[in-house]
Amino acid sequence: MARLDAAARGRLEREHNVWIVSVRPDGRPHIVPVWFVWAEECFYVCVQPDSVKARNLRRDGRVALSLEDGSRPVICEGRARFMEPPWPAGIATAFRRKYDWDLSTEADYTAMVEVVPDKWLLWGPSDAPADSSGGS
Repeated sequence: MARLDAAARGRLEREHNVWIVSVRPDGRPHIVPVWFVWAEECFYVCVQPDSVKARNLRRDGRVALSLEDGSRPVICEGRARFMEPPWPAGIATAFRRKYDWDLSTEADYTAMVEVVPDKWLLWGPSDAPADSSGGS
């Protein structure tokens, strides 16, 4: 898998939202913005257990995520897996710092998804699109 440069890593640590794409049972994409934490080379997202995205990801772990900036996209394709509580302390602390969100008291978004990246797509405003993984 391609390595991310420092600029892309910094954006993953700082940016507020990421768009997550899951696959519906009929094959249509489902895309919504979510809060996320980038840590330990993975994305972490908290979801409502019965949401469309949660049901999709339980059935089919293929997922894509994209930062909101269309001029300098950072796009990830990967695999999602649901984690079992208790959540890793470092991840819970990262959500608290980034969003002032205490996961230990959360009543709705009680399922945590870890996304392990398989492929990255990155390009800048003046560059032609380039697939950093070496293939499409």
